[in-house]
Amino acid sequence: MRYSILEFHRQYPDNNACLAKLFADRFHKPKCEVCGRVDQYHKHPTRPCYTCNCGKSHIFPKQGTIFEKSSTDLVKWFFAMYLFAQSKNGIAAKEIERACDVTYKTAWRMATEIRKMMFDFPHDQSGSVEADETYIGGKRKGRRGRGAAGKTIVFGTLQREGKLNTVIVPNVKAATLQPHIQDNIAKGTKLITDELRSYRKIAQIMDLEHNTVEHGAGQYAKPDGTHTNSIEGFWSQLKRSIHGTYHVVSPKYLSSYVSEFAWRYNHRLDESPLFDALLGRVSLPHV
Repeated sequence: MRYSILEFHRQYPDNNACLAKLFADRFHKPKCEVCGRVDQYHKHPTRPCYTCNCGKSHIFPKQGTIFEKSSTDLVKWFFAMYLFAQSKNGIAAKEIERACDVTYKTAWRMATEIRKMMFDFPHDQSGSVEADETYIGGKRKGRRGRGAAGKTIVFGTLQREGKLNTVIVPNVKAATLQPHIQDNIAKGTKLITDELRSYRKIAQIMDLEHNTVEHGAGQYAKPDGTHTNSIEGFWSQLKRSIHGTYHVVSPKYLSSYVSEFAWRYNHRLDESPLFDALLGRVSLPHV
């Protein structure tokens, strides 16, 4: 859903508007623990909290969120989240630094905390599921693709017309990939892959219907709908965005960047703005 920058600034012009949103979302008709009255809280005139009309109980909406220990204006946090939600190719810390008028150190921390909110636990998958892996890292001499040195491997499964799961793996051996497939893919699922032997072995062990395309022979799709083009399209978008926006991502942080793009992909068809979906995660526990 389209959600313009003008709409954002109209809805969240200052810190008080952002705090009011947090309070409304997190504390529906709160009951005062002192006087027992319900929904009698008002914004404190000078502090970032809401106070009961009895004056003896306070609610701090930022408590338990990524904003709790931050001295950065809440409206700047909200705008950084808006930029993350609206961008297709990601937002670099330098861009947050400029857009939010903060230091680079603050911008980097904001980006790191926002990416944590974009982490998803694996989705259950069924029907037709594409499985594939990709290699991410700078250009190097020598072998390319599978077996390339100095690359980080990202494995993914994508349900047709459904959700995407991604994970960083140390190799593409069947013993490594099988748990990620076995734990998240239902029995009776059609597994669609390229010709990597690991996938064939996994399909046999799990007794899955298994359709393949022979990329090594120049085959990328079959008339019966067998292809891995959907998940390969995600890999292409991921790599273009990392190279174009972030340029270099260390293996240590790659997982959070992959989660960022997987989250956007999985919410691409949402009817409500992605910013609302992201804002709804501020008080959830994250890894």
